[in-house]
Amino acid sequence: MNIITLSVLSLAMSTDAFAASITKGSTLKNPRVLSAIKLGLLFGCIEAIAPIIGWLIGSAGADYVEAFDHWIAFVLLVGLGIHMLLESRKEDDDDEEDEEDEVTPNTKRSFIATLLTAVGTSIDAMTVGISLAFMKVNIYLAAAMIGLATTIMVTIGALLGNVMSGWVGKKAEAIGGVALIFIGCGILYSHTMA
Repeated sequence: MNIITLSVLSLAMSTDAFAASITKGSTLKNPRVLSAIKLGLLFGCIEAIAPIIGWLIGSAGADYVEAFDHWIAFVLLVGLGIHMLLESRKEDDDDEEDEEDEVTPNTKRSFIATLLTAVGTSIDAMTVGISLAFMKVNIYLAAAMIGLATTIMVTIGALLGNVMSGWVGKKAEAIGGVALIFIGCGILYSHTMA
């Protein structure tokens, strides 16, 4: 996997966190740069750890599935991409309830909710980490790139949340889903045509 593919993968992995940060930013009246950076670092660190965990899980079984590892990567990435596309089309029925329940960012309850959101948005990165275990990829470089992309995207999303919340969040998730589908298809193509 080359650096361009890793960059696209990193951006794709950051889109759901970006969408979540826009929602979070939209609940803050005047988001501060330092708060946005802290939010970005929280999401980025968790998003960077998740693919390493997935890679360790995948590596444990890599020897047993070497003959069809590209199919596993294909199914996981395309399945995750389709899931992200479907999620991007869902209406946020409970957004209003969540906003009513939202408390100031300095409270413990808000931090736990933010932490759970960061963990929730990193599940896809863990799934990708499993796929990466079946390819020749430097997992630490991949994890660092995913974490950096997520940190930047979440920071931007938190700062621009008030302006962008209505129309960018779901589109970003859809774009990320399409990117994962293309990466999955590319992996399958490169292994079956080699």
